[in-house]
Amino acid sequence: MPQPGIMEIKPYVGGASSVEGVANAIKLSSNENPWGPSEMAVEAFQRAAHTLHRYPETDHASLRAAIGEVHGLDPDRIICGVGSDEIITFLCQAYAGPGDEVIHTEHGFSMYRISALAAGATPVEVPEHDRHVDVDAILAGVTERTRLVFIANPANPTGTMVGKKELARLASALPGNVVLVLDGAYAEFVEGFDGGASLVNRFANVVMTRTFSKIYGLGGLRIGWGYASRDIIDVLNRLRGPFNLSTAQLAAAEAAVRDRAHVERCRSENARLRAWLAGALADHGVPSDTSSANFVLARFGSPDEAEACDEFLKSEGVIVRRVAGYKLPDCLRITVGDEASCRRVAHLIGQFKDAGGEGGQGDD
Repeated sequence: MPQPGIMEIKPYVGGASSVEGVANAIKLSSNENPWGPSEMAVEAFQRAAHTLHRYPETDHASLRAAIGEVHGLDPDRIICGVGSDEIITFLCQAYAGPGDEVIHTEHGFSMYRISALAAGATPVEVPEHDRHVDVDAILAGVTERTRLVFIANPANPTGTMVGKKELARLASALPGNVVLVLDGAYAEFVEGFDGGASLVNRFANVVMTRTFSKIYGLGGLRIGWGYASRDIIDVLNRLRGPFNLSTAQLAAAEAAVRDRAHVERCRSENARLRAWLAGALADHGVPSDTSSANFVLARFGSPDEAEACDEFLKSEGVIVRRVAGYKLPDCLRITVGDEASCRRVAHLIGQFKDAGGEGGQGDD
């Protein structure tokens, strides 16, 4: 028999990438960067092919140094992993177990619950307020059994953010034995936002996680990192496998983080097209909250309408993400693609709405 909690896990299901019978579908379901990775990252990955017979470095020193240099952080307080998901797993393994509780919010990323159950801990869901993380609800959910609190900021799948003052209030109010994890997978899409690094420097029980899968366009390589106190990093490194990242992963990530021009271009284009897409959808009667990420959460009049729109989009070769599993059955999460993709999905949703929520015939 497996360990307690494991059979309660509903396996994570990624965004669909194809539609049966449709060639060259437009994928807007996984929050991928439509402009792809930096050319510098691609070249570094290709060069790494010549040393695939060698084991990678175990301490990730070069990548940690590059991250520290770019973000102004102490490399000795950085850990690298197979996506930020692995860092989340390490945190649950290290700080939660049977009899312990792990808090996540109502619409929070599903890996928080999965990782808590895998560690034998009890996930505790607290409500959000109009799809925004509610600090008071989190604090009300804390008990003497609470060991971890997970917040994505900006959040997935809502795209909403918690302000710096509210985050600081939460960190100040949590007991010192509770680890606050600030998941910054989408932090780079917010101009001037440090993802919570300043709070990590103020509070010994705050951890920040980040990823190379989003703005850096390296989702296919699975690379992430975390920043915390030296004591927490020491604990996590005792769980980390010695060769958890390959030579090619390390080389591509280091080149990607140093190519600041590419990141700036992607951030700027994402902001421009995100605003356009949200406005176009609103004009068609489909509202969304202000998003700080690389997607918008389109809200429909009912779960049936959202499902019908998703089916219509698929029939036209456009793939978005249903989020009923995140308790948002009347919503569809739509990645900000390139300009052509944004215009295509907005046009089709307009057709769908004009047809009374039953779809329509394409006229392109």
